[in-house]
Amino acid sequence: MENASSSASSSKKQPIVIITIGMAGAGKSTFVQRINSYLHAQDPPKPPYVLNLDPAVTHVPFETNIDIRDTVNYQEVMKQYNLGPNGGILTALNLFTTKFDQVLGLVEKRSETVDYVILDTPGQIEIFTWSASGAIITDAVASSFPTVIAYVIDTPRSSSPATFMSNMLYACSILYKTKLPFILVFNKTDVQPHNFALEWMQDFEAFQAALATHSGTRDSEGEPTYMNSLMNSMSLVLDEFYKHLKAVGVSSMTGDGIRDFFAAVDASREEYEKDYLPELERARAARDQSLQAVKDDSLNRLMKDLEVDRAKNPDAAKLDRWDPAEEEEDDDDDLDVNLIDRSDDAWPGNYVDITRARRNGEEDINWPRPA
Repeated sequence: MENASSSASSSKKQPIVIITIGMAGAGKSTFVQRINSYLHAQDPPKPPYVLNLDPAVTHVPFETNIDIRDTVNYQEVMKQYNLGPNGGILTALNLFTTKFDQVLGLVEKRSETVDYVILDTPGQIEIFTWSASGAIITDAVASSFPTVIAYVIDTPRSSSPATFMSNMLYACSILYKTKLPFILVFNKTDVQPHNFALEWMQDFEAFQAALATHSGTRDSEGEPTYMNSLMNSMSLVLDEFYKHLKAVGVSSMTGDGIRDFFAAVDASREEYEKDYLPELERARAARDQSLQAVKDDSLNRLMKDLEVDRAKNPDAAKLDRWDPAEEEEDDDDDLDVNLIDRSDDAWPGNYVDITRARRNGEEDINWPRPA
């Protein structure tokens, strides 16, 4: 019976986590609102578990299950730590990350009832992608659930070859940093279709032609500028990068392309299980092996030191013996008194469901919760 139950639990399909990342103004929050509405409109509805990780946003156009603003007051953090806007966001995210293991616990409790978990990240992309807290959150989520990165791109702004190349270079750096399944989401296709971007990704010569006609590609002497030469070279390098990417065009305003996006998300689950999960297990095995080697080396050195010490002091070694007669009787019942189980009893400082958090008079918190 145990084998049958364990196999059933192992075959249970976990929810897939969607981490939305993108430049400021790309429409991440609107995109999250659209995919949230799409899942609610399914028959039967498939409401996702939504986390907002942007402490500076004043309004989110969707209902969140966990909101960083319920835990950390961004403006008060700036005042107390004498920080600017970006430093305040980074510090707030760092404070929230210290409790992210409890956040994962809340998500895991709902893992049997939801199919998707959506993370909306701060608008300042570098704060999440290149900070320690962003890496901790990404690694923690990806080691617990199938995870995909949705990189949201402002399609109208990317019509310039230089801006397009900047987005692709940033996407490339995030892909190789996280090593997770990656989806390019060309947003705002209701303003401008993303066909030109797909053509540039699939046809190197098409991008070269667009780059040649772009203003500022040649200097006063008619020679290609440094930036033009750099983008030419980078487009050749990224040609291999494009082959491993999924790209979809969506409109967060009209909902066009959302079905294609979820088809790409579902396809990414297989990629996660095939590529990322084995690599994660290999890394864990290598880390465990390294730790065991360090422990074995320390034990061997300790035993050698003991042998040397006993050889130098044979009389002291004879006295170093355990005498059962001198052992005091221990009352094992005292152990039960010293163990305290607080799982059902909240105490000041205990992590509670932050979606229902309330101020406690004994809590030592220096900033008020947002109204």
